[in-house]
Amino acid sequence: MHCPVCGGDCVTDARTILAELPGRFAPCPDCMGLVYDKSSPPPDIDTAEPCPSCGKRFIDEVFADIYRVMAAEGDLAGTEPLAAAGTPLVHPGFAMRSAPYLPPRSLVLLSRSVGERAAARLVDEVPEVRGVVRTGAGRPGIGDTGAEPQAYTLLAGCDVRADVFPTRAGSVVVYKQQSVLHIEFSRGQNEKILSLEREIDRHRPETFVDACSGAGTLGLAAARAGVPRVIANDAWYAAAFWTACNIGVNREFLGIEEVAMHASYDDLRRRPIARDPVMVATAAGTQEIEVYQGDLRLLFAVLPPEIDLSALDLFEKNDGRKVEEITGAWRARVGGAIFIP
Repeated sequence: MHCPVCGGDCVTDARTILAELPGRFAPCPDCMGLVYDKSSPPPDIDTAEPCPSCGKRFIDEVFADIYRVMAAEGDLAGTEPLAAAGTPLVHPGFAMRSAPYLPPRSLVLLSRSVGERAAARLVDEVPEVRGVVRTGAGRPGIGDTGAEPQAYTLLAGCDVRADVFPTRAGSVVVYKQQSVLHIEFSRGQNEKILSLEREIDRHRPETFVDACSGAGTLGLAAARAGVPRVIANDAWYAAAFWTACNIGVNREFLGIEEVAMHASYDDLRRRPIARDPVMVATAAGTQEIEVYQGDLRLLFAVLPPEIDLSALDLFEKNDGRKVEEITGAWRARVGGAIFIP
């Protein structure tokens, strides 16, 4: 797929991603790497070059290079611990038993400290770095349609990456642009997916609605479980777009034959927050999937009359009054079983 961020071939199908997982971050017999103390600055020694046999390098060596570039550009004083350089997000992300050896262009760096000059150097000089994102307060996305959206800043490279989430029916691959969508990293068992699978067992739904879809993880898991009709929605443009994209990424594992996009990335970006639901994509086959961008409180206007199960994965779960208000309105207008993952 043509990447909407960098124009490259960053997005590949799920089968290809899953086939590469077993050896993706494993060292070859010739790989060597030092383990660094993350609570101290890196020692004053030369870092190892990528392995001449497989091209991979141990993550601590890569992070030492990142740290030194940031220190050289004045983003770090050189006295901070190695961990102060930022947060590494590997591509693809999945539960690993040991620290990874990174192939080229497999790491997106999230950092509060990094500047533009260092970011450009990191993408040019550190072969493992895929993209560099400067973080800020809060997390990317929106809490409500009336709230100010939050986003981080992509400084260099491309920040499109994937996470792999296991389900009982098989894994799903979820791509996202990391500067505009929050981190949702798999650590073996995803509690939201487990919650969804319990609800599917309980209700055996013909139709499932994920009203706050994010990048589409729950909708994909429901489709992977065989739910005949899945409807996903999010008011944030990036969430709606990547949900639609991820249907195509995983289509081989779903009962769909074609995916039709009804809005482009640029179309959605021009209206980052939507209230009235707009159809973004449809997928048809033995299963049906629809993706909307809109306020979940107005989604009832485009939903079919029989909804068996809905997930309301609200940002503000700790606001009891708001949760009760939204779930109460959903029961009255949509009906069916509701759960909050």
